[in-house]
Amino acid sequence: MSSITLIGTGNMARAIGMLAVAGGNSVEVMGRDQSKTEDLAKALGGSATTGEWGAVPAGDIVITALVYDAVVPVVVEYADALAGKVIVDISNPFNATFDGLAYGEETSVAQEAANVAPADASVVKAFNTIFRNVLEEGRPNVFIAGDNAQAKADVSAFIESLGLRPVDAGGLKMAHWLEGMGLLTVSLANNGVGHWDFALGVDEFTG
Repeated sequence: MSSITLIGTGNMARAIGMLAVAGGNSVEVMGRDQSKTEDLAKALGGSATTGEWGAVPAGDIVITALVYDAVVPVVVEYADALAGKVIVDISNPFNATFDGLAYGEETSVAQEAANVAPADASVVKAFNTIFRNVLEEGRPNVFIAGDNAQAKADVSAFIESLGLRPVDAGGLKMAHWLEGMGLLTVSLANNGVGHWDFALGVDEFTG
């Protein structure tokens, strides 16, 4: 099983953490508010522990369960504490009206995080196309993107431990398009689908 550190104490941290503990993974929680950090670790149960904000994460895989505009600053703040780690960005940079991405150019939160991460850290995009309620109750596909094959293999193994299917979308530049898929998912929920109990996935047809 994997060793995971969750940076963040919100709903997605809780959802991923619950699945991670149930899957037998080692889970550490880090948050700026220590009381919220301790509360989440207690709610996760199992062997979940807390870590000190800014310290070297215990997990080999570090999931930044943060709003998009906090991800890069936190990676900068942690700096060398993330050396050698696999950093998983799960965020979506939606604009204020939720009809476009906050970045005007073809980049992504994950790519920007990679630009400021330690040289021997690897960034993987994952989980951003899945609503929290679906993650809690369903078994969606989890699209991932990254440049380091071993990092993607490690994240894929973690995803499989959650009972979910990882789907490799390619290199880290594809994170931009995964963020676009996140935007599409919200638009579908607000329009043609009309609810939040669904996820995008891949159906394979062989004949």
